[in-house]
This record gives sequence, structure tokens and C-alpha cells, in this order.
Amino acid sequence: MDFDVVVAGGSVAGLLCAREIASKGFSVLVIEEDYEIGTPEHCGGLVSLAGLEELGIIPFRKTFDHMIESAKVTAPNGKSFTINSKKQKVVEISRRELDKQIAFQAQKNGAIIKVKTSFQEITDTGIRSNEEKIDCNIFVDARGVSSLIHKDRAGILSSAQYEIYADWIKKGKVEVIFDQEKYPGFFAWIIPSNEGKGKVGVAGRGINVAETLDKMLEERGNYSTIRKIFAPIWIKGPIEKFVEGKTVIIGDAAGQAKPTTAGGIFTSGMGGVYAGQAISKFLETNDETELEQYQKNWVKRFGKEFEKQSFARKILERIDNKTINKLFESITPEIIKEISEKDDFDFHTSSIIKLLGIKGSIKTAQALLGGELKKLLS
Repeated sequence: MDFDVVVAGGSVAGLLCAREIASKGFSVLVIEEDYEIGTPEHCGGLVSLAGLEELGIIPFRKTFDHMIESAKVTAPNGKSFTINSKKQKVVEISRRELDKQIAFQAQKNGAIIKVKTSFQEITDTGIRSNEEKIDCNIFVDARGVSSLIHKDRAGILSSAQYEIYADWIKKGKVEVIFDQEKYPGFFAWIIPSNEGKGKVGVAGRGINVAETLDKMLEERGNYSTIRKIFAPIWIKGPIEKFVEGKTVIIGDAAGQAKPTTAGGIFTSGMGGVYAGQAISKFLETNDETELEQYQKNWVKRFGKEFEKQSFARKILERIDNKTINKLFESITPEIIKEISEKDDFDFHTSSIIKLLGIKGSIKTAQALLGGELKKLLS
């Protein structure tokens, strides 16, 4: 078999990349190792409508679950505040259906998609899958976090996410729970899919995520589990090089998930779009500098925000429960109102700065966190 481009990984980034390349008339094969596009559904499924629009996706009815109205954030001591998120226009979507919708776009443009087909190795003329040898000009690695495990294990956290039925899950109301003893370096989350149904998850460094999540659910009350997913997440930001020879790395494989939350539908998806556009230019001109434009475009768009998110993550990993509780005491109704009125779901460092009380009259954060803050503010 012979293609201009082979994409390994049939998730958002890989499929958007294939869509862009196929739209220019080049031959693209997408290979996905799982038996179904959109499975397993690792993602929490939160994305802004503006982000989806920029990715070129108007969600089908079965892709779009519902709008998120609020986010309740809870400290280790139980103190909480609630952000009104209506202005941010964040939706909870079915990743299974979103991926299939993008796959349909790619196929309509001329891409070929094969499931239960895995990448094995790069060859002199292309790649080898578990089924056959495939010749290609460009190989796109969109295989997700699994591609990063052998590069830097320090950037990877374990996570568990269960899809459950429970009457304490309320439609439109996300919850985030911080506790450095239970979820060191990360947090627990509740993302509703509907009234009484949603995704509940935990991640952290050096913990048994299954035991931790089971314990959290037991404390919450009655529930029924309908799906369990265990997956590594990447929280260290982008890798150094997105292009290595004729291999182009995109999405989670390139570290394009947000360092603060590990969410990446928009940021990874735009990686796929930028890569697809750059690869198309290269195939038209045979000028290898065109491939470099992909990383330049992504860094120009997201680089500074990801740097700040990485510093925010370092702060989170340094502080203890006592410090988090003190920070929560410093958060005023005015700060919450200001964050609620911002439309920055995809670029949210400014909200983190406000929550830390850094730019206002509150000095707690400076006293507690020291010199890291100068980097966050710069």
C-alpha cells in the first residue's frame, strides 16, 4: 500500500490532521489500534463552543450533551466556592461521538480509516503495521500519551475515571476537589453528562488511583458504575521537537494537553490542524521548512499560556493542604465574580492568578508561594 501520509491514532488530533491533508487532495490513511473510533473514552469531554468552532466542528445532536453552568471548587477542609461558567460557553460532549464526527469529516475529504490496526515500526519507505508494510512520505504520530512514556515518566500521572449513575450528580454542575494528601499534584473531578449521570475521576502522583476513586465514591453516597477507564495523563507541557525528519508528532503525543488539567480537545486538536496544513504545504512544494511552520504556529498560539500553566502546576505540586485552605480563605466574592465574567476556558492562567490573589490587594499568595509567582505574572 502507498499513501502520501499515514496517521497513527484515530483521535481528535490525528483525525483533524487527516481531514486537513485530505482536503488538499493528498492520500491519507488513519490507523487506529482500538476496535472503534472514539473508544476508550479517556477524556472528561469539556470544551468551549468557540474552540469547537475554530476546529471546524459544529457538534451533531448526539455529540453535544449539554452546557456547563457552574464549577464548584472545594478545598481539603471542605470550604468551597462556585464559579458561574455560563459566559465561557463550555459544553460537555461525548468524545466517542465527537471523534466519529471528525472521522466522518476526514472520510468525506478522502481519508481512509482503519481500526484494529496498530503501528509497529518506521521503515526505510514508510511504516509497518500489524497487518502489512505501508509506504508513505510522512508519518504522523498521534498515538497519545503512550508515545511519551518511554521519553519522560516524570511528566506522567496515573488517572482513573468511572462513568456512573448517582443522584448527587447534577446536570450542568462540574466539581473539582483539591486535596494534596489524597490526590497529590492534581485533583478529583465530577463532570455531569446529564442529571444523575456523569464521569468521576482522580489523578495524582504515586497513588493507587482505583483505590482512591473507590474511596471517594463511597464517601459521596450511593452510585452505580457503568464503565471504568484507567489511563496515564501528561502534565509536563509540549515536547521539544514536533517534527523529526519525516515524522510529525501531534496531540497528546506532542504534549499538547494543558499542564493544569491535562485537557486537550482544543489545544491538541489545533495541533492536528496546524500539522495538517503544514504537511499539505510540504507535499505541494517538497520544501522541508514548511513542516517547521507547524510547531511555530502552535507555539505562537499556545506557547506562552502553556509556560504559565506549567508554573502554576509547579506551585500546585509544592503546596500542602494547609496552604490551599489559606488560599481559599483569601478568595473574595469579587474575585469569583470577575472570573465568572471572563471567557477564558482555553486560556485560563489569568483566572488562576486571580484565585491566588496575586494581582489584587491580597498578599497571602506571595507570602506562601514565594518567587515562582514572578514567572507566572511575566
